Amino acid sequence: MARIDFPKDFVWGTATASYQIEGAWQEDGRGPSIWDTFSKTPGKVFNGDNGDVACDSYHRYEEDIALLKKLGVKAYRFSIAWPRIFPQGTGEVNEKGLDYYRKVVDGLIAAGIEPCVTLYHWDLPQALQDKGGWDNRDTIDAFVNYSEVIFKAFNGKIKQWITFNETWCVSFLSNYLGLHAPGNTDLQLAVNVAHHCMVAHGEAVKKFRELGIEGEIGTTHNLYWFEPYSTSPEDAAAARRNRAFNNEWFMEPTFKGTYPQFLVDWFKGKGAEVPILPGDMETISQKIDFIGVNFYSGGFGRYKKDEGLFDCEEVQVGFDKTYMDWNVYADGLYKVLSWAHEEYGDTPIYITENGACYEDVLTEDNRVHDVLRKEYFKKHFIQCHRLIESGVPLKGYFAWSLLDNFEWAEGYRKRFGIVYTNYETLERYPKDSYYFIQDVIKNNGFEA
Repeated sequence: MARIDFPKDFVWGTATASYQIEGAWQEDGRGPSIWDTFSKTPGKVFNGDNGDVACDSYHRYEEDIALLKKLGVKAYRFSIAWPRIFPQGTGEVNEKGLDYYRKVVDGLIAAGIEPCVTLYHWDLPQALQDKGGWDNRDTIDAFVNYSEVIFKAFNGKIKQWITFNETWCVSFLSNYLGLHAPGNTDLQLAVNVAHHCMVAHGEAVKKFRELGIEGEIGTTHNLYWFEPYSTSPEDAAAARRNRAFNNEWFMEPTFKGTYPQFLVDWFKGKGAEVPILPGDMETISQKIDFIGVNFYSGGFGRYKKDEGLFDCEEVQVGFDKTYMDWNVYADGLYKVLSWAHEEYGDTPIYITENGACYEDVLTEDNRVHDVLRKEYFKKHFIQCHRLIESGVPLKGYFAWSLLDNFEWAEGYRKRFGIVYTNYETLERYPKDSYYFIQDVIKNNGFEA
């Protein structure tokens, strides 16, 4: 068997998001978010589930930090809930909200774990949504104000900052496909939201630099590897449009200060134009210290007129599937990060999310034998190693997710955790995948 060894400074971590794990939705001054509203709108979330309690990490964070320490991670990526800091989105700072995150950050540091913080992981204060949300450019100013408060409160303690998680989801999934909060189905609105979020990212980076905050700042995009079913020009063009929807639309403004013209033209043909104001593209393309990449899947597509937004039909070619019905395409991780490195240069890359959902069963002795998830991680770790050996500046990997949690529109029926959550008792049980990753971290590699 071949031995796979990672660089000594490779960062192993795991990740969560505030609304998915914290609960305590009305405690200590927290205001409502768009996910509180969306999840309580009939028909939006499976089984009517919501994040009122979730994993109750607001009260059990010490237990979760102990799980992280036992796992052996160097870093933990989590998000701060904007409505805990500014219940109305702006105005007076809610000190109790800051105090909670101070306890989390101090607990992580005491355990020898670097906190990696995401400023926006989808829980926009509902008060701002009521004023137009990300369609309203005033929300950009509100985000920068919120970011400044967090930067100053944690300067010197948090060394790795992520402005936004998956702007594609914030914009297109939530405002064109309507599957996530706030649940709109308007292409022009989605294009507006995507642009304004990226401007907000750039403004936050500018504020970070202006304040002289310690550490590094970047953003996270969810990339998807989609390739043509055949060599025909029609298939190639259709697959590229579909791929660019996730990839180039967000990466090109981040690194080059432009939108891909072929997609600008395509959207224009669908009646949607990017609301660019003078200076926006310079702001969006502020130099960042790293790029976060969330990767889950990929596929093959061919041209089919009037199929979806891009005249592109996905063709099933025999991939194994996760319980989310997503293709297991580990080689796609190698391909998409190789592409990103070739296209956008030597900016350090962190895989800020990667993981799999499967149907987990807790045994009588409180174990979860999640063989498929272990295999999923192993396959993707091998691709990470290939990337490093190929000269791609991949610096770390954060497994999604530490805990089974509120899986957005899927409620609690879909489990991504390496730790099993009993939603009735809130007890946590490490799965076999947890122990596999623990061993990989301990040895900084494995036998492939």
